[in-house]
Amino acid sequence: MSQQNNLTYAFIGAGNMSGAIIGGMVNSGVNPQSIIATNRTAEKQAKLKAKFGIVTDLDNLSAIAKADVVILGVKPQMMADVLADLVEKGADFSDKLVVTVAAGLLVKRYTDIIGNVRFIRCMPNTPSLVGHGISGLYTGTDKEAFGPDVLAADKVTATALFEHVGNVVWLEKESDIDQLAAVSGSGPAYFFAFMEAMANKAKEFGFSEEIANLMVQETAMGAAKMTYDKENSFAQLRENVTSPGGSTAAALNVFNKNQLQNTVNEALDAAVTRAQEMSKF
Repeated sequence: MSQQNNLTYAFIGAGNMSGAIIGGMVNSGVNPQSIIATNRTAEKQAKLKAKFGIVTDLDNLSAIAKADVVILGVKPQMMADVLADLVEKGADFSDKLVVTVAAGLLVKRYTDIIGNVRFIRCMPNTPSLVGHGISGLYTGTDKEAFGPDVLAADKVTATALFEHVGNVVWLEKESDIDQLAAVSGSGPAYFFAFMEAMANKAKEFGFSEEIANLMVQETAMGAAKMTYDKENSFAQLRENVTSPGGSTAAALNVFNKNQLQNTVNEALDAAVTRAQEMSKF
């Protein structure tokens, strides 16, 4: 924590994800005055300042100049233009650790614009908004230009930053981000879709929307918490709930008949393929 308190952070494009990280930092004891946030919408900046007491009255250039760590939260389709404009106006990233939370863009896209800087690419997911996120991190720093001590220190800084909103997974290859995104980045949508389908059927059974949703929510929450028991694998937990010849077994037989595992495999492969396509845009 002492190392973090000695650093100044600038969030460029402070949307929902950046707001979640900022909230986690402040709640963990990071000095709000060491956190700068900029956003195109003055109203969003005002809300962040009112909620967390952080610095929001600087423009992008001033924020970057004051920061040790720059977190880029600009929308992917706008990122290149925003960075090019900042560099043209004199932004200097050379002594910063630059971290991006934007999806799809490869490290080279950034460094071609802002130079050969210390760089980390992050793929967070939306449960970060409630402190239960998974953040996949990849070091894009040129290992020949920067020594191992610098890389190690930056890894500590980035780990601490994203642990404020959940767990951190370090990736060996940049391509691993696409696979992590297919599992954890897009994963919440898969669970929401399954929960939506269960709730819809519960309403067909005659339950009210409120009760149907509550049953699904609590079942999902309870099941997720049970998976943290290290003594039981997912498969064992499933077997524990499934009595031979019972109603649960009958339901699972339908999933198996419809090749649930193959469906999941195809879905995640499709997500990876699309992410790879998008990175070439």
